[in-house]
Amino acid sequence: MKNTKNWTGNKKSTYVTLGASNHTEKERQKDDYYATHPSTVKPLFENENFIGPIWECACGEGHLAKEIEKKYELHASDLVDRGYGVVLDFFKRMKWDGDIITKPPYKYAQEFVEHSLKIIPDGRKVAMFLKIQFLEGQKRRKLFESNNPKVVYVFSKRQSCAMNGDFEKYPSSAVAYAWFVWEKGYKGDTIVKWI
Repeated sequence: MKNTKNWTGNKKSTYVTLGASNHTEKERQKDDYYATHPSTVKPLFENENFIGPIWECACGEGHLAKEIEKKYELHASDLVDRGYGVVLDFFKRMKWDGDIITKPPYKYAQEFVEHSLKIIPDGRKVAMFLKIQFLEGQKRRKLFESNNPKVVYVFSKRQSCAMNGDFEKYPSSAVAYAWFVWEKGYKGDTIVKWI
């Protein structure tokens, strides 16, 4: 029988395609800085309302922040000075009286979600641009059981995230992303929508 399989990869190839950091052949960016294309904000704003001020707490070079500030009062910060926003350790802030919108570093995504929900008042929102795989995992299941997202907006088209913000070098992605939106105090079921 003739082999008609068009896939010649192995198990490692699958992990590399999915962007699993411990299986990739390439060196990860030292600070896990992978900028999100600014176009990802538009469908979020078309489907979700926020109340300013908005804190973009992992702003990098301002790719998302510059889009957010077109519509809302914005506070932008990052742990590393990349020429936009203020230098600030997000985890040292113990209170924020606004909404939070960001794409956190992959390896600290859950910590960003948990801290965000801890420091905002009831009724405020947290929107995180995350890999769709954030939905799985035993540790995150505990997070979802106590603080499930109100809505998950799944992108039908793959979105671009680029190491060091170099979108010309990284024009596309093999990773599926979604906007995860929490509303502090929400107790209903999570709604999944496609954008």
